[in-house]
Amino acid sequence: MKPQDLICVIDVQNVYLPGEQWACPTMQTAMENISCILDHAARDQVLFSRFVKPVNPFGRWNTYNEKYQAVNDDAWLNELAEPLKSRQKADRYRLCDKSVYSLMKVPEAREAALKATATGGRLVLTGVVAECCVLSTAFEAIDLGCEIIYITDAVSGLDEAKESGSALMLQGLSPVHTQLLTTEEYLGENSR
Repeated sequence: MKPQDLICVIDVQNVYLPGEQWACPTMQTAMENISCILDHAARDQVLFSRFVKPVNPFGRWNTYNEKYQAVNDDAWLNELAEPLKSRQKADRYRLCDKSVYSLMKVPEAREAALKATATGGRLVLTGVVAECCVLSTAFEAIDLGCEIIYITDAVSGLDEAKESGSALMLQGLSPVHTQLLTTEEYLGENSR
């Protein structure tokens, strides 16, 4: 039996849509590719995350809260973006709220990652923002001993240079810790 990967859909929120304050240019394409991956995944194999403002901020998170108060206070900007929001609800995928960049700081996500790793599965990273929450999650998961699959066309950054730079950093950790694949390559690999 093939080990089961954990597919992480990181922070696909409205604030990153085209025309919004933190727009990620390739977000729509990333969401389409995430949807394709979800078409081939079991419900317990998927974990969504959503960044929410820190309730009891410390250190620089105080500055973050002050600087981005308008974003933090707008409920719509912080919701998952359609059509993935509807899909997450309809398919009852797990959803973890986090107030830091790395998804691995959430106990439920960390446990799921370690469980997947213990059975030979990998952590499949998708979502936004490439150079922030996705990259932070990747590095912390690597430190936990997880093998990372970074789906290049299912991750979006604030611009092409940052998106490419994030992939380049993770490529430097290949093949021991990371593997960079397109959606098509990942799905093709799993259909064998």
